[in-house]
Amino acid sequence: MLIAQLTDLHIGAGRRLAYRKVDTASALERAVERVNTMVPKPDMVLFTGDIGDLGTVEEYALVQDILRGLTVPFYMIPGNHDQRGPLRAAFPDAIPVAEGMDYINYVLDAGPIRLIGLDSLDEGRPEGMLCCDRLDWLERTLNDGDNRPCVLFVHHPPVEVGIRHMDEQRLLTGAKTLAQIVSARKERIQAILCGHVHRPIHTRWAGVPLIVAPSIAHQVALDLREDGPSAFAMEPPAMHLHRWDEEQHCLLTHLAYVEHYDGPYPFFDKNGKLIV
Repeated sequence: MLIAQLTDLHIGAGRRLAYRKVDTASALERAVERVNTMVPKPDMVLFTGDIGDLGTVEEYALVQDILRGLTVPFYMIPGNHDQRGPLRAAFPDAIPVAEGMDYINYVLDAGPIRLIGLDSLDEGRPEGMLCCDRLDWLERTLNDGDNRPCVLFVHHPPVEVGIRHMDEQRLLTGAKTLAQIVSARKERIQAILCGHVHRPIHTRWAGVPLIVAPSIAHQVALDLREDGPSAFAMEPPAMHLHRWDEEQHCLLTHLAYVEHYDGPYPFFDKNGKLIV
């Protein structure tokens, strides 16, 4: 099972540049091309939030148009720049929530593992929240008798990463309860996948790996000063590739750049001799 995680698209209506600088629509087009040409090709794509920049119908219509070229199934959860109603209306097949569900929480059957999406959006606020209803749903889902390994994916990470302006808008409400739920099932939960921070970050939280993916467009500036300003940098766009290894019974995560770079070149010549 190979899963591509793309996050923080920030698509603007009419191909508007994000922050008057970033051509996010073209960035998504390049990411789609990259996924389509991978060998082996991912089994699915998870979009972990901030699909749009303002969460408008027009933005999601542009995303729809670009994603028509994606040749693998894809699924979405919202980020703080999204709006649930327009997002669900635009992508009903990519957001398979149960009928009557107010939030975008759902489960994907990924063969040997389960993928559990969590909606951390607090509409109108940059920080994340998991209310009692969403956490109760997660508790019930983890207690439904399916004991396969599972991976959680949610937009906001629940940890401070040292980038001050992003730490102020991490998952706040519900983080402690989520930690209790995860810690009690740390043998089954293989990882928590997040977006939001626009940087590749890896740590351990509540006893499980927590993996934050970079953006496929622009990255948040790596500034660990206490008074570091809110800023972004045009560092290489990238995605995460999560590979479930059934033999080793583990999730392996690779960083994959969107752009094409020179290579690959062989280490050995046609006679098997190391090239020096």
